[in-house]
Amino acid sequence: MAVQRFTPDGMLQPTPYHHVAVGTGTKHVHVSGQIARRADGTPVAPGDLAGQVAQALRNTSIGLTGAGASFEDVLRLTFYVTRWSAEKIGDFMAGVESVADEIGLPLPLPPASLIGVDHLFEADVLVEVEATALLD
Repeated sequence: MAVQRFTPDGMLQPTPYHHVAVGTGTKHVHVSGQIARRADGTPVAPGDLAGQVAQALRNTSIGLTGAGASFEDVLRLTFYVTRWSAEKIGDFMAGVESVADEIGLPLPLPPASLIGVDHLFEADVLVEVEATALLD
Protein backbone atom coordinates (compact mmCIF):
# COMPACT_ATOMS: atom_id res chain seq x y z
CA MET A 1 0.00 0.00 0.00
CA ALA A 2 1.34 3.41 -0.99
CA VAL A 3 -0.39 5.35 1.81
CA GLN A 4 -0.26 4.87 5.57
CA ARG A 5 -2.61 7.06 7.66
CA PHE A 6 -2.42 7.59 11.41
CA THR A 7 -2.78 10.03 14.27
CA PRO A 8 0.19 10.07 16.65
CA ASP A 9 -0.36 10.19 20.38
CA GLY A 10 -0.45 13.77 21.57
CA MET A 11 -2.46 15.11 18.64
CA LEU A 12 -6.06 16.33 18.99
CA GLN A 13 -8.58 13.48 19.32
CA PRO A 14 -11.20 12.60 18.38
CA THR A 15 -11.39 14.05 14.89
CA PRO A 16 -13.20 12.66 11.84
CA TYR A 17 -9.89 12.43 9.97
CA HIS A 18 -6.32 11.22 10.47
CA HIS A 19 -3.72 13.92 11.07
CA VAL A 20 -0.88 12.29 9.12
CA ALA A 21 -0.50 10.40 5.84
CA VAL A 22 2.78 8.98 4.59
CA GLY A 23 3.00 8.15 0.90
CA THR A 24 5.64 5.86 -0.58
CA GLY A 25 4.48 5.54 -4.19
CA THR A 26 5.71 7.24 -7.31
CA LYS A 27 2.58 8.12 -9.28
CA HIS A 28 0.69 11.22 -8.10
CA VAL A 29 -3.03 11.59 -8.82
CA HIS A 30 -4.72 14.97 -8.37
CA VAL A 31 -8.49 15.20 -8.73
CA SER A 32 -9.63 18.77 -9.29
CA GLY A 33 -12.47 20.40 -7.41
CA GLN A 34 -15.54 18.19 -7.76
CA ILE A 35 -19.03 19.52 -7.18
CA ALA A 36 -22.57 18.15 -6.99
CA ARG A 37 -23.24 17.82 -10.73
CA ARG A 38 -23.98 14.79 -12.86
CA ALA A 39 -21.84 14.18 -15.95
CA ASP A 40 -24.35 16.11 -18.09
CA GLY A 41 -24.14 19.14 -15.76
CA THR A 42 -27.44 18.56 -13.97
CA PRO A 43 -27.26 19.92 -10.40
CA VAL A 44 -27.68 17.37 -7.59
CA ALA A 45 -29.23 18.25 -4.22
CA PRO A 46 -29.79 22.00 -4.67
CA GLY A 47 -29.68 23.75 -1.30
CA ASP A 48 -28.81 20.52 0.55
CA LEU A 49 -25.27 20.51 2.01
CA ALA A 50 -25.32 16.80 2.94
CA GLY A 51 -26.55 15.81 -0.51
CA GLN A 52 -23.97 17.98 -2.25
CA VAL A 53 -21.12 16.62 -0.11
CA ALA A 54 -22.18 13.07 -1.00
CA GLN A 55 -22.37 13.79 -4.75
CA ALA A 56 -19.07 15.70 -4.81
CA LEU A 57 -17.42 12.71 -3.12
CA ARG A 58 -19.03 10.34 -5.64
CA ASN A 59 -17.58 12.45 -8.45
CA THR A 60 -14.19 12.45 -6.71
CA SER A 61 -14.39 8.65 -6.60
CA ILE A 62 -15.05 8.53 -10.35
CA GLY A 63 -11.96 10.67 -10.96
CA LEU A 64 -9.81 8.48 -8.75
CA THR A 65 -11.09 5.31 -10.42
CA GLY A 66 -10.35 6.78 -13.83
CA ALA A 67 -6.71 7.17 -12.78
CA GLY A 68 -6.53 3.64 -11.37
CA ALA A 69 -6.78 4.84 -7.76
CA SER A 70 -9.29 4.67 -4.92
CA PHE A 71 -9.84 6.46 -1.64
CA GLU A 72 -7.40 3.95 -0.09
CA ASP A 73 -4.67 5.76 -2.07
CA VAL A 74 -5.70 9.28 -1.00
CA LEU A 75 -3.12 11.29 0.91
CA ARG A 76 -5.25 14.39 1.39
CA LEU A 77 -8.74 15.77 0.87
CA THR A 78 -9.66 19.44 0.74
CA PHE A 79 -13.25 20.61 1.10
CA TYR A 80 -14.38 24.14 0.25
CA VAL A 81 -17.77 24.98 1.74
CA THR A 82 -19.67 28.19 1.05
CA ARG A 83 -20.85 30.38 3.91
CA TRP A 84 -19.38 27.94 6.43
CA SER A 85 -20.38 28.03 10.08
CA ALA A 86 -19.78 25.51 12.84
CA GLU A 87 -23.50 24.66 12.94
CA LYS A 88 -23.15 23.02 9.51
CA ILE A 89 -20.78 20.26 10.67
CA GLY A 90 -23.66 17.82 11.30
CA ASP A 91 -24.97 18.18 7.74
CA PHE A 92 -21.45 18.02 6.35
CA MET A 93 -20.61 14.81 8.20
CA ALA A 94 -24.01 13.31 7.33
CA GLY A 95 -23.07 13.72 3.66
CA VAL A 96 -19.69 12.08 4.21
CA GLU A 97 -21.12 9.18 6.21
CA SER A 98 -24.02 8.59 3.81
CA VAL A 99 -21.70 7.79 0.91
CA ALA A 100 -18.61 6.32 2.64
CA ASP A 101 -19.50 2.63 2.20
CA GLU A 102 -20.74 3.16 -1.37
CA ILE A 103 -17.49 4.71 -2.60
CA GLY A 104 -14.97 3.02 -0.28
CA LEU A 105 -14.19 6.18 1.66
CA PRO A 106 -12.37 5.23 4.88
CA LEU A 107 -13.57 6.65 8.17
CA PRO A 108 -11.84 8.36 9.78
CA LEU A 109 -11.01 10.29 6.62
CA PRO A 110 -7.53 10.77 5.22
CA PRO A 111 -5.94 14.04 6.37
CA ALA A 112 -8.45 16.70 5.38
CA SER A 113 -9.05 20.42 5.49
CA LEU A 114 -12.43 22.11 5.44
CA ILE A 115 -12.11 25.68 4.22
CA GLY A 116 -15.00 28.12 4.44
CA VAL A 117 -15.39 30.40 1.43
CA ASP A 118 -17.81 33.18 0.57
CA HIS A 119 -18.88 31.56 -2.71
CA LEU A 120 -17.72 29.16 -5.41
CA PHE A 121 -18.03 29.61 -9.17
CA GLU A 122 -21.83 29.22 -9.32
CA ALA A 123 -24.34 30.38 -6.70
CA ASP A 124 -25.93 26.96 -6.13
CA VAL A 125 -22.60 25.17 -5.48
CA LEU A 126 -22.27 24.66 -1.72
CA VAL A 127 -19.20 22.39 -1.64
CA GLU A 128 -16.18 21.45 -3.73
CA VAL A 129 -13.83 18.51 -3.05
CA GLU A 130 -10.21 18.04 -4.16
CA ALA A 131 -8.16 14.88 -3.66
CA THR A 132 -4.48 13.99 -3.87
CA ALA A 133 -3.53 10.32 -4.12
CA LEU A 134 -0.32 8.36 -4.47
CA LEU A 135 0.12 5.02 -6.24
CA ASP A 136 3.00 2.56 -6.20
